[in-house]
Order: sequence, then structure tokens, then C-alpha cells
Amino acid sequence: MEKTKKGVRLEHISKIYQDPKTGKDFYAVKDTSLDIEPGSFVTLLGPSGCGKTTTLRMIAGFESPDEGEIYLGDEPINELTPNKRDTAMVFQSYALLPHYNVFDNVAYGLKLRKVPKDEIRERVMKILDLVELTGMEGRMTNQLSGGQQQRVALARALVIEPSVLLFDEPLSNLDAKLRVSMRTEIRRIQQEVGITAIYVTHDQSEAMALSDKIIIMSKGVVAQMGTPQEIYYHPVSEFVADFIGEANFLKGKMTGKEGGNAVLDIEGNVLRVEAAGHMEAGKEYTLVLRPEAASLADEGGLPCEVVLSCFMGSYQNYHVKVGNTLVKLEEHNPKNKKIYSVGDHCALVFDPRSVHVL
Repeated sequence: MEKTKKGVRLEHISKIYQDPKTGKDFYAVKDTSLDIEPGSFVTLLGPSGCGKTTTLRMIAGFESPDEGEIYLGDEPINELTPNKRDTAMVFQSYALLPHYNVFDNVAYGLKLRKVPKDEIRERVMKILDLVELTGMEGRMTNQLSGGQQQRVALARALVIEPSVLLFDEPLSNLDAKLRVSMRTEIRRIQQEVGITAIYVTHDQSEAMALSDKIIIMSKGVVAQMGTPQEIYYHPVSEFVADFIGEANFLKGKMTGKEGGNAVLDIEGNVLRVEAAGHMEAGKEYTLVLRPEAASLADEGGLPCEVVLSCFMGSYQNYHVKVGNTLVKLEEHNPKNKKIYSVGDHCALVFDPRSVHVL
């Protein structure tokens, strides 16, 4: 696919709907600006009703923004119908044509574009090879597994050589194991083709595995945009921290500084953490502690009581109480480590640099 890669730019996009119950207008998406780089894989992530699917549908042309402008490359596309945009969508339902075989399903968009027969055959066979369906072109779609149907839908979107590929929760109908292998495939194909991809999901592990950048949405606005690592280790709010992975929140008051560390009072215990620039003595702060960053010891950390101890194979799953705060942690590779039981009093320990201060 030798063509110029194009990015997508949203400038102050809003979409207003009417609540059918109250009759009042509300913002499904509010004043959202995004810059998606050419050739990147970006995921819109968030709970139901956060505006991620509406944003995707506006880029595709199935919805029109009430405010703002959408650009594909440098071209404004608000006025273009979906078939006139240089985009292709892979739907949750696959939307395959049941009376057509695999070849004709994939070729459908090319036939609509009046592409010559010889070129259609060449392009379809090439794309079927890319999605590893060579030899299945004569099969009817109802003879395929869910994963194979998903590959046909992907091939049909790719064969028209769009600049931007849009995905609307494409793996949600597959079982858990197949989802993991299909997301690896989608990422492989996207990188091989070098296409710009915008993907919608509410599955955080899917977003982490696929994306160059993740955009977390909440109530129609962007809560945070960044690489998976930035969002995981440096969330800007409790909502983001809680949405991407498991998170514990320890609340405490800063009492002073020692060297480069902030000294905090947490549930009557003294704790030193790496000081963030915005921290001031006398103020309350929330610490984000990931379950894998903490462990238990006989002494030396925050005193706690074990309320759950559960063997999970590769890790021991603990819930402990630090004062009135419940903390979840995972002690990985527990085989040769001391296992604490429910009711044990011990200490929650972690590297001061492994917590993130909100």
C-alpha cells in the first residue's frame, strides 16, 4: 500500500443528544480535541456512555458533530458521507454478507468502486494471505468460526486500502482465549500495513496490548491521553488509575520533607515517598499503589492485617487492612516465600518510588 499515511485531527468536537425520558439535551461528546498521528494505533477506552463510540462514529461519518471540525490528513471531512471518506470500519457484529462466500465478501467494496476484475482478484488474494485465510476463499461465511469471520471482516476493510481503519469493539463476541490471539493478529497486521488505526473498547487489557496511545474518556470528555505506560504509572486522577488496571488508594497528610522525599502521615503511620513537584506540607494527598508493587513482610512497612489470602498459581492474592483502608496486592512467584494467613498481623512494604501521588 504505497500511499501517504494520514492522521486524524479533531478540533473542539461536540455531539448533543436529547434524553428520551426527560427531553433535555446532553453532551455525548463535549469540546474534544485530539491529534492522532499517521500510522499510529490509538484506542478510545472508557465505561459505557463515556462518548468513545460516538467519537468513532463521527470520524466514520455515521454521526455528524454539532460543533467542531474533523480532519483526515489536512482535509476537513465533516461534509463527506461515510463512503466518500478515506476510512473503513470493522464492526462488532462483523456485518458479513451471508449469501456471499469469503472471496465475494472481501471483494464487495472493490466491486462497488468498479475496480477491474483482474485487480480485484489480485488484491483479495493478497489480503487473504495477510489475514491467514488463504485456501478459504470459496467457503460461505456461516461455515467459519468466530475468529475466521473476524478475519474476513478485517480483510474486507483493508482491501479497499483506506488511510484510517476504525474498530468498534471488534472482539467482544469472541471467547477470552480467542480475543487474546486475535488482538495480537490485529496489531501484527496494523504494523505490517502501517495503517492509522482507531480502536474502541472498554477492555483495558486489550487497550494496553494494542495501543501506541490510549485515550481514556469519561462523561464525554478526554480524561487522559498517553502511552499505556504513562497512563498506568502516571494517572492524572483516581478515575483513570482505577479504570486502567487495579489500583489501591492510600490517603495521607504531608507533614514535611526529608531530602528528596515527602513525609506523610497515613492512618497514624509515617511513610516516606518520592516527592512530586506539586506537594506542599500540611495538605492531603492520595497515593496510587499498584497490587504488583507491594508485598508483605513481618515488619518494616505500614502495619496491616490480612483479610484474604488466596493461592492463584503464579501469585498469592492478598487483601489487607491498613487502618480502615483495604489494600489488594499480588505476591508473584510465591513458591519459596512466606505465605501469610487470614488474621495475621504483618507489614505492607513497597518501594517509595513505586507509588504515584495525585
